[in-house]
Formats: sequence, C-alpha cells, structure tokens
Amino acid sequence: MAASPAPFSRFEWLIAWRYLRARRAEGGVSGMTWISLIGITLAVFALIATLSVRAGFRAEFVDTILGANAHVTVYEADYSAAGRGTAQIEDYDDRAARIAAIDGVSAAAPLVRGQVMASLAGRNAGVEVFGIRASDLAQVPRVAEPQEAEGTLDRFGVGDIEGVAIGSGVARELGARVGDTIRLISPDGARTPFGTSPRVSAYEVVYIFTAGRYDIDRTRVYMPFAAAQTYFNADNAATEIEVMLDEPDAVDAAVPAILDAAGGAALAWTWRDASGSFLRALDIEDNVMFVILSVLVLIASMNIVSGLIMLVKNKGRDIGILRTVGLTEGSVLRVFFICGSLTGVLGTLFGVILGVLFAIYIDPIFSAVNWLSGGGAWDPSIRGIYALPAKLQAGDVLSAVALSLGLSFVVTIFPARRAARMNPVEALRYE
Repeated sequence: MAASPAPFSRFEWLIAWRYLRARRAEGGVSGMTWISLIGITLAVFALIATLSVRAGFRAEFVDTILGANAHVTVYEADYSAAGRGTAQIEDYDDRAARIAAIDGVSAAAPLVRGQVMASLAGRNAGVEVFGIRASDLAQVPRVAEPQEAEGTLDRFGVGDIEGVAIGSGVARELGARVGDTIRLISPDGARTPFGTSPRVSAYEVVYIFTAGRYDIDRTRVYMPFAAAQTYFNADNAATEIEVMLDEPDAVDAAVPAILDAAGGAALAWTWRDASGSFLRALDIEDNVMFVILSVLVLIASMNIVSGLIMLVKNKGRDIGILRTVGLTEGSVLRVFFICGSLTGVLGTLFGVILGVLFAIYIDPIFSAVNWLSGGGAWDPSIRGIYALPAKLQAGDVLSAVALSLGLSFVVTIFPARRAARMNPVEALRYE
C-alpha cells in the first residue's frame, strides 16, 4: 500500500498555483485575487505607517520634554498666614549639592523663574525667563545642542555681559538677531515708598536656539542667574531647583530621595506630572487606532473569503475529479488554503515593504505633501513639534504582520473546508 503524501506536498502547491493564476475564462478568479492582494497590502501599509508615526510623535514629544525641561522641579512650600504657596529658596547651593549627590541624579541647578514681556523696536512678546548659571545651561541638551542655533553660549553670563539666550520663536516674534538688545519689562519691579514700579532692563541677545518644541521656542528666555536674581528681586535666593536624571523614566522612584535631600517643606513636580495626561491620551489613541486599522485588515481579509468561495464554485468539477483520482479531503483543503493564505502572505509582504519605506522616507514624503498643499500642512503651534516624525519599531511591524497573517489564515479555513467536504458524486452529476 502506497504511503500517503506528506501535507503541503509539491503537487498541492502546483494545483493551488494553477488556480491562482487561472484567468476568469478558465474558471479562475484572478480579478478577485488581485483585489484581495491590493486590499491587504494597503491595510497593512496603513497600519504600519500609522503606528510608526504615532511612535515617532510620542518619542519626539517626550524627547523635547526631557531635553529642554527639568525632569524634577523642587519648590519650597510657604505655609504663611496668607495661605499655602511657594517661597524663595535661600540655601539653594547646599540643597542643589545634596540632591546632585543622589545616585541617578545627573545635575541639580538653582533657578530663578518669572514671566515678563519682551520688547524690541515696537514689537512685543510674552516670555518666560529662566535665570540660570552658564555651566548649568550647558547641561540642558536641547539648548546647548539644539536643532539650529545662532550665536554662542560662550558669552552667556561671562564677566559684565548681561546677555540672554532666546528661543527662535521669540526671536521671530520680535524680529531679533544675535547682537540686538531687547528690553524685558516686569510689572513686579523696584520697590519704592510709593509702591512697586515696573522694572525695565535691556539685555543683549547672544544666542538663539531652536529646541524643536514650538511652545518652548516661542516663550523661553535664559538669563544669567545673578542678573535674574536682581531683576526679579530674589537677592541671594532661587525660586526652584531643577533636577536632571540619568533615567527619566524612573522619576517616580527618585522623587522620595530628592525630597529627603532637599529637606524643609520641599515639593516636587515631575515631567510626568506636567505631561502625564497628554501621554496617557496618546496611549489611548494608539490603542484605538490599532483597533480601527485592525478592522480594515479584517475587511481586506474578507475579500479572500469571497474570492475563495467563487473559486470553489467554479472549480467544483475539478474538485470532483481530484477526489475521484484519490485526493483526500485534507489535500483538497490544503490546496484551497494555500490559494487563500498565499494571497495574504504576499499582501502582507508588500504592505510591510511600503510601510517601512514610508517610515524611512517620511521627510521627503511630508515635504512633497506640504508642497502640494501649498504649505501649512503641519502647524507647529497646534502640534507642538515642527515636522511629522516616524519611528519604525520592530514590535509594531511584527504586530501588523501577525494580525494580517492570522486573519488571512483563519478566514481561509472556512471556504477551504467547504471545498474539502464537497461530495464528488454531486460535483460530477451533471458533467
């Protein structure tokens, strides 16, 4: 007795390939096969492209947060009769030194912070001033090593020069260039017997940076620490201590040690506190987008079912003959399973290629879209960042591949079983 052929033998592949490439006139459904192939390709491409853009947007957003802002900000609580608020920190150097000595802390810098109005040649802009030492400013990645920069930090806070570093958005709003002198106007100025008068001081612009985050570039001004103490009436004091960590994701675990080292009535505000709700919203949006695009992949996979049902109907006589000459139900099932799954595999492969190419070449693609739309396709004042980013992650690609292949294989089984269970006598009755 001859041994049964192994599953997915060569003849099963040959029969399946013959059915796939058969023309409609020969009883094939090549048109439906192409529709299924294109549908799965586009669905997988859309899934990978969307996931890569979402991952890139999140990574860029977090990187700008961590690169230009403190990972932890330490304040001093003020429990005065007027109510709870924040107080100036007088022993800021000692506290900063204690915090910097903690394992996992890369830097701790005292800061004087306030909001003022900047003016130049009749143009005004509301800005936020950060009074910081030059050595501490050099450790802020997105400022010391920005995307774009004019001037140099070598002249920031050196000698008697009261130069300031401003964001590119501030410079654009004021029309300022390196070497220009801007005026900073604060309503909380010099105290006199007649009350507090506005303070107006002039500073030379020595550095213009682009941190990559619109709201930072549009509002931020860095001033030498000593000059900021004088300007904001904070003599021998700081308003806060900014802490940078080696591992920003471990900020929650680092906060207790930082507060213990800060002592007193210290309070901590982390980067997660500032942006946690937005990041959680991104996570929810990622999950929703994955579910929606998964439905698109399912719809595209259902075209395989339609094509296979038509193929089984057209090949009824062939199935009867194959069963008569000795093919088992399993062999017939595998033939039609190969027909359907091969479409899914090829569609997934082409979709992955398109998705990967989109993520790699997103910059020229985005530039072309922006040009075709006449510019303004991406508004940084709304999005927060200047360009559409994409980050290709192996997990996203594998998720798309697993989803597409899984659905393609599952939906193929049902019409393939129908073909395998077809009665050869009924199939050949009218032949």
